[in-house]
Amino acid sequence: MGWRQVYNPLAAAFFSTLVAALPIVILLGGLALLRLRAHVAALLGLAAAVLTAVFAFGMPAGMAFRTAGLGAAYGLFPIGWIILNVIFLYDLTVEKGHFKVMQESLTGITRDRRLQLLLIAFSFGAFFEGAAGFGTPVAVTAAILIGLGFAPLAASGLSLIANTAPVAFGALGTPIVALAGVTGLDIRELSAMVGRQLPFFSLLIPFWLVWAFCGFRKMREVWPALVVAGVSFAVPQFLISNFHGPWLAGVGAAVVSMAALVLFLLKWRPKTILGNEADAESNALVGAPRRLTAGELARAWMPWLVLSVIVFLWGVPQFKALLDGLSIVRFHVPGLDKLVFRMPPVVAGATAEPAVFTFNWLSFTGTGIFAAAVVSGLLMSFSPRRLLRAYGRTLKRVRFSLLTVAAMLSLGYVTRYSGLDATLGLAFARTGVLYPFFGTMLGWLGVALTGSDTSSNVLFGSLQKITAGQLGLSPVLMASANSSGGVMGKMIDAQSIVVASTATRWYGHEGDILRYVFFHSLALAALMGLFVFLQAYVFPFTKLVVR
Repeated sequence: MGWRQVYNPLAAAFFSTLVAALPIVILLGGLALLRLRAHVAALLGLAAAVLTAVFAFGMPAGMAFRTAGLGAAYGLFPIGWIILNVIFLYDLTVEKGHFKVMQESLTGITRDRRLQLLLIAFSFGAFFEGAAGFGTPVAVTAAILIGLGFAPLAASGLSLIANTAPVAFGALGTPIVALAGVTGLDIRELSAMVGRQLPFFSLLIPFWLVWAFCGFRKMREVWPALVVAGVSFAVPQFLISNFHGPWLAGVGAAVVSMAALVLFLLKWRPKTILGNEADAESNALVGAPRRLTAGELARAWMPWLVLSVIVFLWGVPQFKALLDGLSIVRFHVPGLDKLVFRMPPVVAGATAEPAVFTFNWLSFTGTGIFAAAVVSGLLMSFSPRRLLRAYGRTLKRVRFSLLTVAAMLSLGYVTRYSGLDATLGLAFARTGVLYPFFGTMLGWLGVALTGSDTSSNVLFGSLQKITAGQLGLSPVLMASANSSGGVMGKMIDAQSIVVASTATRWYGHEGDILRYVFFHSLALAALMGLFVFLQAYVFPFTKLVVR
């Protein structure tokens, strides 16, 4: 027998919304205000979500616990699996001394910390977001930045801020593909619309990133490099998304940006080099970098080149489909699968929610990263026994991070299947003429809740389309705004913060990271909301709208 979601269980929309927000308030409050360890805050938030779902929203207790288990499984696979294997690869390179050589090679391109940040966090991180997504770019770039001598808070927070503009086209366009699937809108129209919103912010983010690191005056000193990084990313992003589709918009733009920025930095230097004096906690060397041999460079960069190639290959749809065919196992959760019904006005008609754990172990991005780590380890002359011991050390080190991510995803699934998320979403949908702004903020909330632009689009895409139709707005505009607004929520979602704290070995400081990035996330989301509002009502911005 099925259960139908109820979005106003207290017969008062205001109080129902307050109750629905309790788990998120407890989670974020525990992190940011009470300074609880991340796994403790996550478990408390999960407990609040289950209790709210059962006692306030009337979800059967058995369904609530099954949902929590399903979410925990998805937290470990694929998210936790990615974290574990990226840190494993990083540990191998550190143990062999190759990471230090890579660090020295980067200082050979530029000794300026602002430009190192720009190259690694923005351009290099965008490639991993475009190819793999799901926390990979933050894990990789935060680990590299901490190795370059950035303070843990800066390495974590700045990696999160940089991982915004590429997110909507991450994992080879997966968020847009999912958005088209749940809305029935044309995938190329959605891609084109998102590609008319995000490039403006792709130009802005490099400036914002360096400003957040060292202030406005020092940001102005490197403005030519910021322009090169932003323009070389934004222009390909616009062209590919509008004239090809969403699949290569992230990867293509990132490759162009990396190449353009490296070539520019080999010819241009700022008048003032910003070294370690800008960060008292840094331990990087400011002296002139030693001359590295070609062999040293090849060995140092080999693991990351192997990682880039394999992660890209794992993301190619045809190869992914081949791996799925060899390995995929689907587990339909009994007592939950297609027994929870989403109801109008969130969807057009009663819709059964599938509850299937898809364990495609070969095609997981984390499996590709594991393969890259093993191949790189063997090429670095690790014996199988040493690799196994190193893996055990890494697993022990990230055990609490894995628990945290499992609890975070568990919380997100409970809020989704119980209808708590829809209650929050409907509060945004009641804003009338201001809906273009608040609908964009709804996408931001969706990613903050779920940790994924794809999940946010699945969650709220249909609601955006329905509400836009009721208000006389373009459904393509508002569905796209959900994805574009969502990218700004990526930096404050709990799982991304845990990934960053794990990569920088700054355990227990997740609340500090959240406080560091929260203003930036909210401000950029509000700017995106204002941009969508202008698209909806104000000429010439309305000319950007697909109708």
